[in-house]
Amino acid sequence: MFVVELKGTSWMMKRDSGVIKQILKEHFDGYWKMFSNTYPVSYRDDIKEAVEKAIRCGTADLGYAKYECLGCEYNSKPVFVCFTCKSRFCHKCGKKYTDDWSEKQQELIFDVPHRHMVFTIPKEIRQIFFEDRKKLNELSKEVAQVFQFYFQRKSKKRNLQVGVITVIHTFGRDMKFNPHVHALVTEGAIDNRNEWVPTEFIPYNFLRKSWQKVVLDMLKKWYPSNQKVQEMISDLYQRYPNGFYVNAEKKMKDAKGAAKYIGRYLARPAIAEYRITNYDGKNVEFWYEDHQTGRRIDVKLPVFQFLIKLLQHIPPKHFRMVGRYGLYSRRSYKRAKDVLSLYAFMRTKQLTLLLETKKKKKSYRQRMKEAFDNDPFICPCCKREMDLVEIYHADYGFIYHYMEDMEVAKGWKKNVKKQKAG
Repeated sequence: MFVVELKGTSWMMKRDSGVIKQILKEHFDGYWKMFSNTYPVSYRDDIKEAVEKAIRCGTADLGYAKYECLGCEYNSKPVFVCFTCKSRFCHKCGKKYTDDWSEKQQELIFDVPHRHMVFTIPKEIRQIFFEDRKKLNELSKEVAQVFQFYFQRKSKKRNLQVGVITVIHTFGRDMKFNPHVHALVTEGAIDNRNEWVPTEFIPYNFLRKSWQKVVLDMLKKWYPSNQKVQEMISDLYQRYPNGFYVNAEKKMKDAKGAAKYIGRYLARPAIAEYRITNYDGKNVEFWYEDHQTGRRIDVKLPVFQFLIKLLQHIPPKHFRMVGRYGLYSRRSYKRAKDVLSLYAFMRTKQLTLLLETKKKKKSYRQRMKEAFDNDPFICPCCKREMDLVEIYHADYGFIYHYMEDMEVAKGWKKNVKKQKAG
């Protein structure tokens, strides 16, 4: 955000609209008229709404808060703080959402070792999840069942329970539709006597074959009378005799590292803007690192093909990206938190580990101070704090004015309503 002078006012808007926002502004309307029917009807409107919000993000179109230094002797200019779209698809707002989420998780994630795992979907059945994203939510729940089944089988008497956080992703580094589930799993469990039990690494063979069975059993459930699906299930067992691929190499030792790592996957866009090397109005050039070879791959696409890759990853409205299971579920979280706080205290003898500490969410003003070393609400002329005088919202119109109790403001509001009605 920064201040732009325009006709005797100052507008706080985005410092850089970004190349993706520029592409959307220039081409989305024409692209949508031609290709909207390639997206599932059930959430076609959600995609359009997300894009339009991102285009208008940080402009007066969404609304603003107006600040003035009332009574300033130097006739200082008003400042308008434009509202943001708060969409996860938007590169700016998605980044803030991820940062806020990661910071909050540092308070919520248990301070024990975790392991990051990725459960993948074979290419033969990915289209099923493109047509119906809600099926990914069902798979997310089954990821937690893989772990729970393993530990219950391992010790039935102790009834071990682990904590699992899942995050759904639909893209790979090349922006193709590649749905998979990231899971953050505690390397330990709580038993029926409320004791913490460190656990060893779960064998890859079990993870892969269990995941394969879970996915294919869900297909049977979704399409019980579809003969082609039944044949495909048999074929997939033969094609993947070792099970579906699961990556389980990354281990985090503490809550801070775990929260930061998993936060990267929450609202990350399909492509970071620094990877776009050129846009000439017709073509988009970008690069990605090949997952297997580690080599850089450079790609040049016509702008409409780039938009196809980009927009296919926008989820339906209210789609649940994050799932919490086992010790992280609402039912078990408080008990697990108390047990693990006591466990940490017995190891370190630090009393603060038994006390809850919550960080306050940073305000817009605090973030501006940290980012630009400048208080946006201090009058540049007289150095006094400016006053909030007006709030306008795109959906609700004018919702606040400091003179709203005075006759002049009442008349002004009536005129605004008449104009909108007319």
